[in-house]
Amino acid sequence: MSKVVKTVSGSAVPILGNDIDTDRITPARFLKEITFENMGNYLFYDERKDQDGNSLDHPLDQSKFKGASVLIVGSNFGCGSSREHAPQAIMRAGFSAILGISFSEIFAGNCKNLGIPTLRISKDVHREFINHVEGDPTSIFTIDIESLSVSVNDQVYSIDLPKDWQIAFLTGEWNAIATLKSSVSKILEKDKTLPYQF
Repeated sequence: MSKVVKTVSGSAVPILGNDIDTDRITPARFLKEITFENMGNYLFYDERKDQDGNSLDHPLDQSKFKGASVLIVGSNFGCGSSREHAPQAIMRAGFSAILGISFSEIFAGNCKNLGIPTLRISKDVHREFINHVEGDPTSIFTIDIESLSVSVNDQVYSIDLPKDWQIAFLTGEWNAIATLKSSVSKILEKDKTLPYQF
């Protein structure tokens, strides 16, 4: 059983633009690494550094967003390849939730398998969230998975998450592999009853 995810709370950093693909999130040359251990260092690497390794003043590197644990993104975030390195980079860079207008289905599923909720918001709410962050980068976004709401600066907004994913986060069953491992005895018991076993 994985940890239950009922709430996520923290400041947020905006990643502006639509159709941000997984190659921008984690450039392909970093996929050759054997483990995901260093992936957090490569998050949006080519947009954060020039060819000489100098900072391009990406929001992730701006001091006002230091310590943020929530990403605010636009439409179709995570499109492109199905590489799980993208959500791994996001998680290992310290982010626990993503608020966006829409997500690539495979990307969102990969995030779910790491315990990172990808929560859909309307375009109007997205605009208001950006305004909150621009007005005060220290604004705290408190995400409630049970009520499907976000509170920030004394205002409450509705968010959306598929019902089965909501249940998975609230029960700690978002990690399919962990769920399988916790049910080995049941699996073996069922295996004995299958007629096609030799």
